[in-house]
Amino acid sequence: MLTNSAFGKSIYQEQALETIDVKVKKELADAALTAAKAKGASYADIRIGRYLNQAIVTRENRVLNVANSESFGVGIRVIANGCWGFAAGNTVTKEGVAKIAERAVAVAKANAKIGGKPVDLAPQRGYGEVSWKTPIERNAFEVPIKEKIDLLLNANSEAMKGGASFVNSTIFSINEQKYFASTDGSYIDQDIHRIYPNFQVTKIDPSLGAFETRAALSMPCGMGYEYLTPSESEKVGGVVTRYKKRYDMIEDIKNATKNAAEKVSAKSVEPGKYDLVLDPSHLWLTIHESVAHPTELDRVLGYEANFAGTSFLSLDKLKSGNFHFGSKNMNIVADKLQPGSLGFVGYDDEGVKTGQWDIVKDGVLVNFQAIRDQAKILGLDHSQGCCYAQTWEDVQFQRMPNVSLQPGKTPLSVDDMIKNVEKGIYIVGNGSFSIDQQRYNFQFGGQLFYEIKNGKIVGMLNDVSYQATNQEFWNSLVAVCDERDYRLGGAFNDGKGQPSQSNAVSHGSATSRFNGVNVINTKRKIG
Repeated sequence: MLTNSAFGKSIYQEQALETIDVKVKKELADAALTAAKAKGASYADIRIGRYLNQAIVTRENRVLNVANSESFGVGIRVIANGCWGFAAGNTVTKEGVAKIAERAVAVAKANAKIGGKPVDLAPQRGYGEVSWKTPIERNAFEVPIKEKIDLLLNANSEAMKGGASFVNSTIFSINEQKYFASTDGSYIDQDIHRIYPNFQVTKIDPSLGAFETRAALSMPCGMGYEYLTPSESEKVGGVVTRYKKRYDMIEDIKNATKNAAEKVSAKSVEPGKYDLVLDPSHLWLTIHESVAHPTELDRVLGYEANFAGTSFLSLDKLKSGNFHFGSKNMNIVADKLQPGSLGFVGYDDEGVKTGQWDIVKDGVLVNFQAIRDQAKILGLDHSQGCCYAQTWEDVQFQRMPNVSLQPGKTPLSVDDMIKNVEKGIYIVGNGSFSIDQQRYNFQFGGQLFYEIKNGKIVGMLNDVSYQATNQEFWNSLVAVCDERDYRLGGAFNDGKGQPSQSNAVSHGSATSRFNGVNVINTKRKIG
């Protein structure tokens, strides 16, 4: 018997290493599916989820918080009388899951009385009993808490020695132990790991009455603690350290401390048209907001209008086959197969094996993102495998996969790209942003801004933000560095839905150049 009387309860780190026998999970799943069919469900699936979270938070020379939590329960989704029904609970026994399944069927039958078009699922074959695990070298939950605290406090110490006024640092670790079963014949056990180290350095200059900050250039990723194993870093343009497969927090925080000090005295940007050279640590957020969200099919169809808005895209634009989203250099791929990415899983929360597909090809819109009950709207005979729920108690729905700009095919380094810019700005790191309800008009800031004159970086700028309409911006894409520069950024907590759910997703790119983009000065004037 498995019981869990508390939701999101605190646990010791050692308890996070406990596992549940897959045979027990299959017995629970069969009990739920049998009960659902007995009550009249034509389809049913069950997700047994154990979600583990660890957060370690420090500031300067002290630890502010160490928290380990566990959430364990069951979510059951059914179709009865042509309608969806969903129910969840944390009494994880055969009797308990059977009652949850019966409740889900009752919800579906109640929904059916309202009427509407019956659910039409894309076919999905069962996979039998299969398993998948994030390929990690070191489970973050096995690493002693002291080792993590020592890393964070050492990083903080380096920042303070370098002249920082304040510094805070964190490591977030997540482990999703998810079991999916359905009446299609799948029994899928997955063990998913993600990690996110971060910090923020603040520098105050009393003489100027000013302060500036610089956050980490780390990326949240689908890896184990090996991500924090230092690796050789490389300089680009003499101004910023980049990290590829692994992340060196000590090196990054040293650079961040210098950057924050430079930002305090950096000159304010002159508004006007500039050629922008955008580092992947910045561009991922622009991709996320201006490409990934507007190509979600549920947003295109208006399902998100009440909470998150709609999209400037439409089914007609897709069906035309000639809607030019961007220039020929714009190739956007949806992908849930990329190792190290936040969206990397073997199967989605509908039991669909994950894959990859084109969204924009040579600048032309060619596809959206769709799940089982949306696929036929696009004329597809299969789901694209991008259905997700943030926990067992939430119903799964369409969430973006990794959506990435593909690197250029012609050899091109960042230094070579900068050499060809006469008047431009090199932007590193993501900052504040604003975008309208249709994801068409937007404004993006960043962490670091470097002025480019006649092919050379001549100094740091401040108060930079660029504005554009979606098509205007992506049609100004004139060059993308090759695969040697390709890197991932991403969001640990992308919100969507009502009630809102959080999703972890990566966006990759190589450094890219956009010509003639409008740059404004964001400095606030008082009086």
